[in-house]
Amino acid sequence: MDLGIRGRRALVNGGSAGMGRGAALALAREGCEVFISARGAERLEATCRAIAAETGVRVHPVIADHASEEGRKTILAAIPDPDILVATCAPPPFTGDFRTVSREDFEKAVATALLSPIDYIKAVSGPMVERRWGRIVNISTGAAKYPAAMRVLSGPPRAALANYCHAISKELAAHNVTINSVLPGMHHTPGAEEALAPRAAANGRSYAEEAEAFVKAVRIPAGRFGDAEDLGALVAMFCSAQASYVTGQSLVVDGGIGTSTF
Repeated sequence: MDLGIRGRRALVNGGSAGMGRGAALALAREGCEVFISARGAERLEATCRAIAAETGVRVHPVIADHASEEGRKTILAAIPDPDILVATCAPPPFTGDFRTVSREDFEKAVATALLSPIDYIKAVSGPMVERRWGRIVNISTGAAKYPAAMRVLSGPPRAALANYCHAISKELAAHNVTINSVLPGMHHTPGAEEALAPRAAANGRSYAEEAEAFVKAVRIPAGRFGDAEDLGALVAMFCSAQASYVTGQSLVVDGGIGTSTF
């Protein structure tokens, strides 16, 4: 299916690996020119080369911490007016006793997962409105809809972001600018490997064995973790010309573990 976005310019923050990389790859496969930001130069540049080689489109690395003010300036200097913005970030660590989570940890999570995406949305939505075309997609977390004690650094700020995006979607819709979120559950990503590493070490297991045990423990109906490239394809769907009537929505992608019908 042709998503009707060939030639569009897309900015994917945090796209050197995992679900961000999956989104960047999916958009490149649809013919978008892609700008990918990340902090680590080596992995970012390798990702950009690989995606460009596979798809034949222009893929630009932007080495910057997109959650910092300096990084934001660097990224927006490289591409101040993207047609598409995909926002993601490295997931915060799982938490144990909520009383041990520090104020500093919360402030960092809020700055990264809430305030940073809002700053980008404010910056890029103006040009989108002027050209009467734009797509904004947040790669969020299922914990925004289904709270979990071990995800208190992830779910609350992302839930606030969903509230914010739904509110402003009303004003953007008349200009053919949509804003939506994808709420993933557990997917195979470097972030998931890092999050499960302490558990795996404590249990004397490999990552694959720990992931399998996690699936069984939380009873994921699909019986497995999700695939980052599949998630990226769903992000591209939200960016499509055909998705112009879908806005202010949050799509849970969690292998069926959620219990809500809506």
